[in-house]
Amino acid sequence: MREHYRARGLDEAELAAHPVDQFARWFRDAVRTADEGSLYEPNAVIVSTADAEGRPSSRTVLLKQFDHEGFVFYTNYGSRKARDLDANPHVALLFPWHPMARQVHVTGTATRTARDETAAYFRTRPHGSQLGAWASSQSTVVASRAELDRAYEELAARYPEGEQVPVPPHWGGFRVVPETVEFWQGRENRLHDRLRYVRGAAGGDAWHVERLSP
Repeated sequence: MREHYRARGLDEAELAAHPVDQFARWFRDAVRTADEGSLYEPNAVIVSTADAEGRPSSRTVLLKQFDHEGFVFYTNYGSRKARDLDANPHVALLFPWHPMARQVHVTGTATRTARDETAAYFRTRPHGSQLGAWASSQSTVVASRAELDRAYEELAARYPEGEQVPVPPHWGGFRVVPETVEFWQGRENRLHDRLRYVRGAAGGDAWHVERLSP
C-alpha cells in the first residue's frame, strides 16, 4: 500500500518567523479541509510519553489551545499519560493530517496548567463531559460498562443540567512548551519537505530553521 504525494512543496522563504504562527497557518488549512469533509478532527493530536523507566506509550487527545506559550490539552491527572509526565516531562506531539499530506511534530516539556486556567476551560465543556470527568478514573481497571454508566447516572442525578458541576481536583491541563517544531510536507518520490524550528540555546523565543533530509 503506497500513496503518491503530489502536494505543493514547503520552502524556507514561506515560513513564519515563529513556529506557532506557522502552525496557526497550517491549522487553519486543516480546519478548512475538515469543513470540506476530508479530514476528521483537525485538533486531534497523538501524545507520546515515557515513564521513569523509559517505557513509551502513545494516545490521541484533542488540542484545546495553542499560543506562543505552548500547546494545551486536558486529562485526568491519574491517567497513565499524566503519571508519565509527572515522572518525565519530556513529550512528543504528532498532528497527522494525512488527507493534506502534512504532519507536524513537536517535542518539548509539559507542565500543568494553573487551576484558574483549568477551571475556566472546564466551564466551557458540555455538561455531559463535565460529569464524565468525575465518573471516569481514567486508565484504571473498571469491572464493567454498567459500573461506569451507574457512576455517571448518579452524578447526573446529583448535578442535573443547568446546575454547576465542580471542577474535579484530579483533572486539569498540560501545556507542552516546544523545543522543536517540524513541518512535514509529503512530496513526490518520497523526497518530502521537512523543515524544523529549533529553539535557541539561550532559550527565550529565538528560533532557527533547519531542513532535514527525508
